[in-house]
Amino acid sequence: MKVAIFGGTGYVGSYIIDELINNNMVPRLLVREGSDSKVIQPDQCEIVNGNIEDEDAINKTLDGCDAVIFLIALIREFPSKGITNERFQFHGSKKVADLAKAKNVKRFILMSALGASPDPSGSKYMQAKHLSEQNIKNTDLDWTIIRPSSLFGDPRGGERPEFCMMLDKLMLSLVPYPKFIPFPAPSFFTGLNPLDSGNYSLSMIHAKDVAAIFINVLKDDSTLNQTLEIGGDRAVTWNEIVTSIAKVTGRRVIMTPAPFFVVATVAGILDRFSWFPAGKDQLNDLVKGSVCDSSELLKKYGIDPIPFKIKNLDYIAG
Repeated sequence: MKVAIFGGTGYVGSYIIDELINNNMVPRLLVREGSDSKVIQPDQCEIVNGNIEDEDAINKTLDGCDAVIFLIALIREFPSKGITNERFQFHGSKKVADLAKAKNVKRFILMSALGASPDPSGSKYMQAKHLSEQNIKNTDLDWTIIRPSSLFGDPRGGERPEFCMMLDKLMLSLVPYPKFIPFPAPSFFTGLNPLDSGNYSLSMIHAKDVAAIFINVLKDDSTLNQTLEIGGDRAVTWNEIVTSIAKVTGRRVIMTPAPFFVVATVAGILDRFSWFPAGKDQLNDLVKGSVCDSSELLKKYGIDPIPFKIKNLDYIAG
C-alpha cells in the first residue's frame, strides 16, 4: 500500500512514517522547500516538493496512492502574516479531499483534535479542526477522523514542537533559576476559588501509540465513516504534568495558584508577537481539559499504551 501523507515532517508524522515502513507500506510525502532534512527514513519514502497550496504538487503526491493521511495543523497562528489554521489546516484538507476524490483515492484519514468545536469562544485551532471534520463528512470518501488528546514523546528533532518540552522551555526554563530553590510554577484556576487550581486533566498519549492506531485504522474497514477519540491509559492533571517535567529536569517546583484571567489577558495582548511564549488560544484550550476513554480501542488493536510516567519523559532532559 502506498500512502500519501500531508504533514509528514511534523511531530506525529515522523512516528506514522516509521509505522508505515514497519508495516511494509510506502509513505509518499509532500515536503515544503527546506524541510527535506526533517523526513524520517528518507530512503524509504517517496518525496514530492511543494506546499499545501500547490495543486500540482498535491496531485503528484496523490498519484498512484491507495490512501491519504492528513496531519497539517498549526500550534500557533499569526494572522497578520497570513499564518492561520483556516488557511492551512481547513482549506488545505478540503483541497486534498477534493483532489483525492477526483483521483479516486477513496481512503482518507484526518487527524483532528479532542475538543474540536464550532464554538466561537473557543480557539481558532479547534474551529478549523471542526470545519475540516464537517467537510470530510460531507464527501463520499471512505473517511475516518481521529481526535487525539494531548501527546507526549521524543520529538526527534528540535524543530518539532512537543507538549512537555514546550512547557519546560516556556515555563520552567524561561527564567534562569537555581535548581535547588523551589520554583513557583503556575497552577491556573478559572473561577474565583484558588483551591480549584490545576484540576483540569489531559488524557496524555504517546505519539508512538497514536501512530500505531493510525496504521491499524488504515487496515480496518470497520472504522469507515467513524470518529475516534483517543487518549492514553489515564487522565493526568496539570499539576502532575508540571511536577513530572520538573523531576525529569532536576528542578523543584511549588504549584502556585494563579488566576487564569490574568495570564489570558496578557496573552491576548502579546500573542501576536512570536517571542511571546504562548498564545491565548493555546491557554484557553489547556484549561478546558481534554479527556476520553480509549481503553476499548487500544484493546481492540492490542496496544499496551506507553504510560505518562517520569521514566518515559527522559527525552526532556536531553
